[in-house]
Amino acid sequence: MFIPYPSERSRDIGERIEAFVRQKVVPYERDPRCLGHEPEPDLVRELREKARAEGLMTPHIFPDGQHMTQLETAAVLQRSGLSPLGPVALNTMAPDEGNMYLLGKVATDAQKRHFLDKLVSGQARSAFFMTEPWDKGGAGSDPSMLQTTAVQDGDDWVINGRKVFITGAQGAEVGIVMARTGTGDRVQATMFLVDLPHPDIHIDKVVHTIDNSMPGGHALVTLRNLRVPAAHVLGEAHEGFRYAQVRLSPARLSHCMRWLGAAVRAHEIACDYAVQRQAFGKLLIDHEGVGFKLVDNQIDLHQAALLIAWCASELDTGSLATTESSLTKASVAESLFRVADRCVQVMGGAGLSQGSVVEQVFRETRAFRVYDGPTEVHKWSLAKKIKRATLERRAQQNAG
Repeated sequence: MFIPYPSERSRDIGERIEAFVRQKVVPYERDPRCLGHEPEPDLVRELREKARAEGLMTPHIFPDGQHMTQLETAAVLQRSGLSPLGPVALNTMAPDEGNMYLLGKVATDAQKRHFLDKLVSGQARSAFFMTEPWDKGGAGSDPSMLQTTAVQDGDDWVINGRKVFITGAQGAEVGIVMARTGTGDRVQATMFLVDLPHPDIHIDKVVHTIDNSMPGGHALVTLRNLRVPAAHVLGEAHEGFRYAQVRLSPARLSHCMRWLGAAVRAHEIACDYAVQRQAFGKLLIDHEGVGFKLVDNQIDLHQAALLIAWCASELDTGSLATTESSLTKASVAESLFRVADRCVQVMGGAGLSQGSVVEQVFRETRAFRVYDGPTEVHKWSLAKKIKRATLERRAQQNAG
């Protein structure tokens, strides 16, 4: 159920991460500082100090800026996810992991020094400002509905709009803002790098959601006459949608990696419970209704690991792997939620209680079915590709 290590360096780092998470991070899961909207800042600092002392801060990015292959990253990030607090401690969490990847690919050297270096060191967090309020017709799964605007004014850009469900905005020091730019009928977008906090970016509230693993929570934000210098445009103006594709597949896949680790842990806890708890004269695992659920978990976990490894391998060829990552995200999000749901069912009241991390994994994997594209949107997109490929095949057959 664990993704195999593809290299000795990933094995060395991964084994150290697994030991660190199980021994040093897991005891914090009942800490009152992680039971609210999100892990509190002093808890984040404390966990990161421990990771830094072990030489495990941001383990998938090396001191020279080199990034592990995606297959190596998959093996390592899965182990970091064995606790919902693992990615927080190790700086492998969303949205920072995806933002670091994007900045590493697109940012200028000056932008990397100013924005990226402090993210990689774990000294700062970031936020990606994309999603907008639905009641104003803003962008969600459909980025072409982007309403936030950026207008050029001399050497600056002036940004106005509202964003919602902005993970990590509270307490972040680096922001990537996606805004509508250009003229004409074709929707264009640009990404802007912003120092946070900023007086022209107002956090209206942190939305109460069912998940609570990510520092800073998920915020509703207003951007009012935010001025950004041209030097802080990420990449080229009007190319924001293209850069979003650079970030999209690896970031979507890293969610799968981390939550696979969490689901494996929930399964371990449910198995431990089932071989200790008795009912109706025998251990729970000896009842088919329980034992079969745990077998189904094992099947789903192995299939998820194989899909993640397959998609990671495609990314390592240099492909954007848009189809592969969409298929993987849709499948893995659903299968991991089934795993968490079965764990809750096996454990009964204990699985519903905050005293067990199983309850949190259930909530987090439920949210995972929505963010980074709801399952239905991925399937709709994949179905369109099936239609197009089938019609092209039929046309070629008819022409022959």
